[in-house]
Amino acid sequence: MVRGWSKWIGAMIGFALLGHFGGFIGFIVGILIDNYRNSSAWDENYQGESYAHKFDRSQNYKTNSTYQRSATQDFAYNLLKLTAAVMKADGKVLKAELNYVKEFYIRHFGVEETKEYMPILRDLLKQNLNLRQVSFQIAQRTNYNSRLQMLNYLFGIANSDQYISKAEVNVIHQIAGFLGITPTDFEKIKTSFVQYIHNDYKIIGVPTNASNEEIKRAYRNLAMKYHPDRVARLGQEAREKAEKKFQEIQSAYESIKKERRFA
Repeated sequence: MVRGWSKWIGAMIGFALLGHFGGFIGFIVGILIDNYRNSSAWDENYQGESYAHKFDRSQNYKTNSTYQRSATQDFAYNLLKLTAAVMKADGKVLKAELNYVKEFYIRHFGVEETKEYMPILRDLLKQNLNLRQVSFQIAQRTNYNSRLQMLNYLFGIANSDQYISKAEVNVIHQIAGFLGITPTDFEKIKTSFVQYIHNDYKIIGVPTNASNEEIKRAYRNLAMKYHPDRVARLGQEAREKAEKKFQEIQSAYESIKKERRFA
């Protein structure tokens, strides 16, 4: 029935049955019927609108979830670029570094995603990367604390073989600058990972700009001076002190050799 006609139909039926009074009553009843129908139609429209609104929210949620997933993938990919830069900083990529990265990605992005990321990492290791651009993109989408955690992660990669080279420190320092990390915070994180490289030179007794031959000569002199066999006749305590000092000299010399890459 066409809406709005109930009052007129009611008036005609009422008039036919009861005359003018019946026509008036039928008109009033028709108005009530029309009002009811209009109310029902509004309810239907409202319910439909509510459902549509819920559907839109659902779609928005799905869209947001997709966006979040894309943002996560984008972040993981950019982080891989920084990862690759640190891994190849010293001219070699070690299995210990790959394992460290793999474990990190599994913890934060899941097993299946990590399977997809590892081949990408291998490709990135062969590329020249724009660290400034990548770092700026990450900085725009992350808060400061998150960036500090990233710095810990990058130092963790460098330290995965129990030795952090000067080249690795330099790359991480460059990234930290692009990420907006303050020098103070950078030094705090570095100190927690790195035994100062300059300290190795102090132990050997040479300046950091000493030649390789000067370093070798200084090492040989110290090794002869503190070799445990030279103080064996002085007793067990003296021998233990000499062994400790000798090991310290040996460790410092090996670190400098790794840094400078000489035999």
